[in-house]
Amino acid sequence: MRVSESCAKCLFDRQKHLTTNSDYLEEISQIIKNRDKDDTSPYLVYRFTQVYETYFGRKASYEDVKKKYNDLVLSMENHIRQRIERDDNPLAKALVYARAGNYIDFGAMNSVDETAFLALLEETSWNEAETEVFSSFVRQCENAKQFLLIADNCGEIVLDKLFLEQLHKRFPGMELSVLVRGEEVLNDATAADAAYVGIDKVAKVITNGLPIAGTIYDMLPKEAKQAVDQADVILAKGQGNYESLNGQGRHIFFSFLCKCDLFTSRFSVPRLTGIFVEEMSEKLAL
Repeated sequence: MRVSESCAKCLFDRQKHLTTNSDYLEEISQIIKNRDKDDTSPYLVYRFTQVYETYFGRKASYEDVKKKYNDLVLSMENHIRQRIERDDNPLAKALVYARAGNYIDFGAMNSVDETAFLALLEETSWNEAETEVFSSFVRQCENAKQFLLIADNCGEIVLDKLFLEQLHKRFPGMELSVLVRGEEVLNDATAADAAYVGIDKVAKVITNGLPIAGTIYDMLPKEAKQAVDQADVILAKGQGNYESLNGQGRHIFFSFLCKCDLFTSRFSVPRLTGIFVEEMSEKLAL
């Protein structure tokens, strides 16, 4: 997903909120100005961070924030699991809960409000278009051997775990893998976070090798590339994964909340609307 001028301005403004250092901001401006047409926001932010650290050292860790939201959702885990299992369609219910967890995003959100998050957990309905996408998702899983979930944020991954539990119950013969970030970036989930919430008990955990809040195929390590290439079904969570994987010619299901103007405009929906869409590969689209 290419970086529009409005998105470029937003990216620059976010850096201005970090510092008034003119030399630093000029370097950021040049990165944006000279970006390749195929560069995505997650890649540009990765480059910004490299420059930032040469000026100011490592950014403050989100470790406490990640633990806070992992612990919050873990405290609700059994209650949510019971609600999922009581539903007429537990897999669909679990998928909607997992999407609501995408709210916990300290990259796209100016602030994360715990009350707002808890309210989103109560909005667990589909629209008609999403029902059709879910039907396609189930059909793809019926014939699949390898499933890959590309994860996004901490807290959210607890709900991803509940979704994967239901996926395993529905399709016990399908092998499940989860792709997380290779190093700490914002409040995104790493392998350590995956182990902390127990998602490694239901799926194989793989990392993207780098502190990038997205999935840039050419920068993935060998194991992660193989996971993407060999997956029969891919579900990518969050805006960053959508921005870096959309339009790459792959068959991918995307699930996220629209948290910024770029996405609300693209999908013509209000802020924090849930989206579940299927992007067909070039081969399947023929």
